[in-house]
Amino acid sequence: QVQLVESGGGLVQAGGSLRLSCAASGSIGRIYRMGWYRQAPGKQRELVAAITRGGSTSYAGSVKGRFTISRDNAKNTLSLQMNSLKPEDTAVYYCNAQDYDNTNAWGQGTQVTVSS
Repeated sequence: QVQLVESGGGLVQAGGSLRLSCAASGSIGRIYRMGWYRQAPGKQRELVAAITRGGSTSYAGSVKGRFTISRDNAKNTLSLQMNSLKPEDTAVYYCNAQDYDNTNAWGQGTQVTVSS
């Protein structure tokens, strides 16, 4: 099993920046892909960005050019640098890890609030 712990959420004004971090532990060697999802009140959870073990990245169209996902395999950490934040980025952000059997692990979530 994989355990994930997020940190770095908070309150920021529109146009500001935040950096989220996720520390992974447990069966690290089985992780194929890691990503960040978010869920706003009344909305479904959506994929924000993902990165494979090999370093291939993908982004939701709404964050492309503003957010950057990175992964440190040696330190077992995942990060999301969020720039030019908008009020519509307000949500609970979740770290996700997917292994080679497509089993998913989730963090507890961290709140990001962007004020206008």
